[in-house]
Amino acid sequence: MEYSILVGGAAGQGIETLAGALEKIIKAKGFYLFSNKDYMSRVRGGHNFTQIRFSDSPLTGYWPELDIIMAFDAETLKLHSERLKKGGYIICDEKLAGEKPGLLGLPLEKSAKELGNPRVAGTIAMGAVAKLLGFSTEGLEEVFQKEYKEKIREINIKAFHEGYQMVTPLFDCGPEKEDRQILISGNQALALGALAGGVAFYSGYPMTPSTSIMTYLSEKQAETGIVVEQAEDEIAAINMAIGASYAGVRAMTATSGGGFSLMTEALGLAGITETPLVVINSMRPGPATGFPTRTEQGDLSFILSAGHGEIPRMVISVKNPEDGFYQIQRALNLADKYQLLVIVLSDQFFGDSSRTCLPFDFDSLKIERYLQKDLPEDHEHHLRYRLTENGISPRVIPGKFPGVTVLADSDEHDERGNITESAEMRIAMMEKRMNKLKLLQEELQEPEYLGVENPQYLCIAWGSTQGPVQEAIEILNKEGIAIGALVFGDIWPLPLKNLEKYAAHAEKIINIEQNYLGQMARLIRQETGIKCTDSILKYDGRPFNAYEIVQRLKKEVF
Repeated sequence: MEYSILVGGAAGQGIETLAGALEKIIKAKGFYLFSNKDYMSRVRGGHNFTQIRFSDSPLTGYWPELDIIMAFDAETLKLHSERLKKGGYIICDEKLAGEKPGLLGLPLEKSAKELGNPRVAGTIAMGAVAKLLGFSTEGLEEVFQKEYKEKIREINIKAFHEGYQMVTPLFDCGPEKEDRQILISGNQALALGALAGGVAFYSGYPMTPSTSIMTYLSEKQAETGIVVEQAEDEIAAINMAIGASYAGVRAMTATSGGGFSLMTEALGLAGITETPLVVINSMRPGPATGFPTRTEQGDLSFILSAGHGEIPRMVISVKNPEDGFYQIQRALNLADKYQLLVIVLSDQFFGDSSRTCLPFDFDSLKIERYLQKDLPEDHEHHLRYRLTENGISPRVIPGKFPGVTVLADSDEHDERGNITESAEMRIAMMEKRMNKLKLLQEELQEPEYLGVENPQYLCIAWGSTQGPVQEAIEILNKEGIAIGALVFGDIWPLPLKNLEKYAAHAEKIINIEQNYLGQMARLIRQETGIKCTDSILKYDGRPFNAYEIVQRLKKEVF
């Protein structure tokens, strides 16, 4: 069993709220769910929609064909009617109804006015969809309790039941199950993971699609004690985070597109002062303003060398909400352990997509700070940048121990932190800092391998494309095609073992990326000499789906 629903209309019509409530109703029935948003960069008008796919088995992406369309404007009918499956239905107001097959024009606006609030027309449509799917109304009161404020809750419940009475069940979803999963978006998972990972200070400037990370954290300030500061711009945001981290507070910032560009000078400050810092870059299509509310993996090459001079950095791309939750706390621990910059790459598709998954295991998380706990032996002449055997200097929090002075400087410095022009000290400090890249080799996570062993075709992917690629590989394997995929999470330093193992025997290596240049393929070739023979690239601002990948592989590669 599997169905896909599209909820579409104009910005300002409450599409997001409606889709969110419908997602929670489906989840409450115990089904697996994946949803993603498509919205324009404007406050009102334009065309926005959310795709909700649900099943009795796990899902990792959306599907282009639709079983139900909830159309709240003519634009939705115009743009998506062709995607309706045979036997599918379109729910819309009777004013929009025409002669299209499967179109159910209902008195949504009229009934909403009779109920006393024209804005509940969407909830009436939601009730109709619930009935079409054969859902019972049992347990839905709890959903409405959480989703709607008290002053509008009762009328939305009435509206739901009004719509529920308008149709008869037309789909068979099978038995409802116990709801044991959570439903969470990528950005919510990153924010929750940061809280679980001990982040106590977050500074940022709103920039789509990263903004919802800050929104989530700011809503949890009273509950968790985290301090969230909206800075005047991204330059201030990252420097605030560096300052907080220098003072011993676990800190983080996040941004997107041009915001990350503004942060680049400060990346070097974190690097040369060896201040632990985690920066999330939620990618969107550029350059300049580009597509502010859409998705792309176009910042990888920039991320790898952003900033002037050379500093060690780690780059981790997150694949799905569950991965994001655990990887963000790993990033925080690694940043503290090696006193370096960790950049977490996500994108709009990751951040704005939601999926069901098992509740996160908070007990498995460890907050590891690697701070000097006792008064250092050299406290009278504390060397913040001591040249140790492994290259990691002892980190004392300024002010923690009376009489211990902690110096830091953005100039090149000696072991104590004083400015130096010494060539010998410059070499020693550069080698000390860059040696962290060698230490990180022991921490790397190999790319996840999906598919049959000894594949004839090997796909390369990273980050949020994991879900669509995974489903595409499963489809092709069932068709007897010997194909597999390596999906990278850790990107820099580049893990090599699985790549060299699977690339050695594949006849064709295909990189699947959401950018124009094939940036991951370039990185792999640069670091290993392994060349991708084919590319499935996409840079229209819209995310991949498994169907599309399968069709393009068959047409362009096999």
